[in-house]
Amino acid sequence: MSTGFDAQNPPFDRLAQQEVEELRAATDIGYFRPGETIVARGRPSDFLHVVIKGAVEARDAEALQGVLGPRDSFDSRALVHGAAGEDFVAAEETLCFLIPRATVLALIARNAAFAAFFYADVSRKLEAFSEARKAEGGMESVLRARVRDAMHGRAVFIDGAVTIEQAGQAMRDGNTNAAFVRDGERTGVVTGMNLAKAVVLQRLPLDTPVREVTHFDIVAVDEDDFLFEALLSMTRHGKRRLAVRSGGVFAGFLEDIDLLGRFAGNSQLIPGRIDRARDVEELAVAAREIQDQVERLHRQGMKVEVIAEITSDLNRRLFVRLFELVAPPSIREQGCLILMGSEGRGEQTVRTDQDNGLLLAGLVPEADLATFREAFSGALDGFGFPPCPGNVMVRNPLWSQPAEGMVRQLRAWVMERTPDAAMNIAIFLDGVALTGRTALLAETKAALFEMMRGEAVLLGRFAHLIESFATPSIGVLGTLMASVGVTDDAIDIKKAGIFPIVHGVRTMALEKGITETSTAERMAALVRAGSFDGEFGRDIISAHRVFMGYRLASQLDAVRRGSVEGESLLRPSRMTAVDRDILRDSLRVVRQFRDVIATRFRTAAF
Repeated sequence: MSTGFDAQNPPFDRLAQQEVEELRAATDIGYFRPGETIVARGRPSDFLHVVIKGAVEARDAEALQGVLGPRDSFDSRALVHGAAGEDFVAAEETLCFLIPRATVLALIARNAAFAAFFYADVSRKLEAFSEARKAEGGMESVLRARVRDAMHGRAVFIDGAVTIEQAGQAMRDGNTNAAFVRDGERTGVVTGMNLAKAVVLQRLPLDTPVREVTHFDIVAVDEDDFLFEALLSMTRHGKRRLAVRSGGVFAGFLEDIDLLGRFAGNSQLIPGRIDRARDVEELAVAAREIQDQVERLHRQGMKVEVIAEITSDLNRRLFVRLFELVAPPSIREQGCLILMGSEGRGEQTVRTDQDNGLLLAGLVPEADLATFREAFSGALDGFGFPPCPGNVMVRNPLWSQPAEGMVRQLRAWVMERTPDAAMNIAIFLDGVALTGRTALLAETKAALFEMMRGEAVLLGRFAHLIESFATPSIGVLGTLMASVGVTDDAIDIKKAGIFPIVHGVRTMALEKGITETSTAERMAALVRAGSFDGEFGRDIISAHRVFMGYRLASQLDAVRRGSVEGESLLRPSRMTAVDRDILRDSLRVVRQFRDVIATRFRTAAF
């Protein structure tokens, strides 16, 4: 065949040189007239087609699903799985490379990274590409390493009855700065710093039993856990050292320096800076570091769901500390600080807007409440959290009121039956309690679940929000959702992909009384309840992560440009063939999911 075949075009860039030569030797070139069907829907194909020149339309019945251009390939489903998902029709005079089915299948059998392109389900495809990236090295491979690969030294055990002087000697002999302390049925940790403070600052006698200065609230990971899980644990608990278990027993420690030696990042150090902040100005420094960390972790190749989890943990710690700094005593005693929206779901990475509120157990002085509302929201403004366009913020009295009043407000929204009311309910459903009288949120949500129980019409109206935005087909050049209002091939990934999944899963969770807030946890609960089979559930969550990843890249690009305009827009024409293929599969999953929601809740009636 012609040497013009581009072996750097994904997925062919996954092939070894010998495999490329084998493919080139077997490949031919085909010509197709305008209007000619190249691969028919539901039929197998003898070739994998790669467009050289021209354009090919992918059609589902009469609907245009996509337009493929040079370097795009089709149709892996017809080739590997025996039936094309769409009709592929030449839109103009078209030339394609024709790679025989037997050649492709042979390469699939030998090359797992190449094979990933041909998987039918999104979750397996993403997993396979992730494994291929891991094999190539980089941050993802580092964080997928195990804890046992980073810990060093052996565990030193001390009896709780020994003196702090003896404990220090044992730690010196063991060449360690931390040791496990056994005290009856419990096990704790003591560090060299603990011993030094006990003697120098507290002036305790050297014969004081070491149990008196030991911490028994151990945060531990298993030696088989991934390093990214250890990083999350350090961030969540504000620890710079974790105990490590092996076979159920303590085997040593993993310290922040062990992680810092493997990658450049400081998310495990930020909690300490937050906790040490003495005023809002010092807290603002930590807030900037959190956002800087998002770009750093993304640049180093960390998965978007891990970035979101780390960022969520840090932001929640930030909000709690801000509450402690600016809330008057009456608010701290009576209030429950809540996060809602994507922050409540733990799915926000780049700061978009504030979605927070306050529930009160009883009345507080109005002056205290007014002071807190402005101080809290104003501080977040200064930290770089944009005000919420819908005014879902502590400074809005609607979202900072007694719990009894919020129950009445929820009931009013339920009866109002408007899209705005439904959206407010959706926002509240995503709420998590951060600090204060956290039971207030659980009690208020329980009242909402009771209002909606068995109300098919109310649930149908709530589910109908999923129809607010269309889910387009990739590659329909010059065509776009009317709601986006741009004229190129841009797709608003938040409206087209993220929102339908988030709200569809949220609706079904509401119907089932599921209290989890993250989309992944809600889906896991729905699968356990039998609402979805495991494979479809995995595909939905995989598609959600695809959209989150693409949106994060777009948001960071907008941050670098200094403008939030277009921060959710994705342009398929600028993507690689593999990324377009994954996006196309993910949008297909969304359309299937929308059909499920529409049928289950009869949204057409509204």
